[in-house]
Amino acid sequence: MESISVFDMLKIGIGPSSSHTLGPWRAAERWITELKESNQFENIESISINLYGSLSLTGKGHATDYALMLGLSGADPERIPTNQIEGIIDRIKHDHCILLNNEKRLPFNPSNHIIFNKQFLPYHANGLTFIGHIGKKTMVSTFYSIGGGFVVKEDANNAKKNFEIKCSFPYPIEHGDDLLKFCNNLNTSISQVVLENEKSIRSNQDIDFELKRIWDTMLESMYVGCHTEGKLPGGLNVTRRAYNMHQNLKGNTAYNTPVEWVYAIRDTEVKFRQILKWVSCFALAVNEVNAALGRVVTAPTNGSAGVIPSVLMYYLVIENHDGNFEDIKRFLLTAGEIGSIFKKGATISAAMGGCQAEIGVSSAMAAGALCELLGGTPEQVLVAAEIAMEHHLGLTCDPIGGLVQIPCIERNAMGAIKAINAAELALDTNPENVKVPLDKVVATMWETAKDMHSKYKETSEGGLAVGVNLTDC
Repeated sequence: MESISVFDMLKIGIGPSSSHTLGPWRAAERWITELKESNQFENIESISINLYGSLSLTGKGHATDYALMLGLSGADPERIPTNQIEGIIDRIKHDHCILLNNEKRLPFNPSNHIIFNKQFLPYHANGLTFIGHIGKKTMVSTFYSIGGGFVVKEDANNAKKNFEIKCSFPYPIEHGDDLLKFCNNLNTSISQVVLENEKSIRSNQDIDFELKRIWDTMLESMYVGCHTEGKLPGGLNVTRRAYNMHQNLKGNTAYNTPVEWVYAIRDTEVKFRQILKWVSCFALAVNEVNAALGRVVTAPTNGSAGVIPSVLMYYLVIENHDGNFEDIKRFLLTAGEIGSIFKKGATISAAMGGCQAEIGVSSAMAAGALCELLGGTPEQVLVAAEIAMEHHLGLTCDPIGGLVQIPCIERNAMGAIKAINAAELALDTNPENVKVPLDKVVATMWETAKDMHSKYKETSEGGLAVGVNLTDC
């Protein structure tokens, strides 16, 4: 059975897209590893990359070409200072050469060596092929970015397997029913079951360190987004909204750091309208950072990166002023497991399933995690996840201009509000009376994804992407 860690579902990376930016970036890193393992790295004379399907159709808007150049240059998406990105790209474009893995200088003109092919490869909508030239010989390697930063090779037996962690969890979970079985047998919460699985591959210290790093990145992205004004890059001239919303919401309490900011928000007015605005502000902030090639956490994707942080922030600044790292830890563990159930049973790739695979899944993850923190039983947690996804079924992915901006940014705010509502509904629900279990909605989501027309799957060939002209913007 596939073992997916919470750290697979929640990855730190650069925006704007996990499947179109982080995935190709990781594919470039893996290709370099292949070249080194085959002792061909030093012999490579020139390289080129072919992009296929959705990667080609919306690649420019999703900065796929930037991600490839950065990955081939040896930059780490988790740690590269974001203010260095533009300089690296400009040097490659100006010099028409690339320093492969920061070691070997090769001729490289992005306009000629990154080729956008509209045709789809049969295996997956997000295909890319790296070609290395050694004299008259070529070395060809094809990867598929399957959503959430996951990258695979064409192997039917390992289509959804994780490349980095191959292990067997003590409590293997494929479906929601499996998760409930372990919770009942162990008489414990969902987060505790997930923690026991994580402890089979990492120490408690490492788990806490990585979860704190993930939360710190989420908090930083909200903080940066709420304190940055102006327009987003890409040509749509979208005005950042989180800044003005935050200015209107914040109180008079002074702060200097993201952590102090949390305490300052707790001092503000929290009537219903303010709560709606705060949650929306947090979500918009993250995805404005994402759209500007900032650092966010895939949750489970970059396009849906704002839902989980904003719902967790809601809990910390509205629901529980005594909330601490243990609450954050439980939230992220629960959210990660719910996301993995959707990845195993359906997809988290908008190129395969539309936006239901991104905002729908992230809303389900956040709803379930919030439900646990609010005292929900494991059964109610899965009810919350089911409710959130049920009301995202069929949601299309139709970004205008291929950019992760319209309608993507606002959808994070809507997904966050739905998640909170779903959690509250679940807390007042007797699971024995539920007609649609989580596993049924996961299966239905996958069937809906397969039935959905390709023009609504991150191709910018339908919906708002063609209904609104760029000249209108």
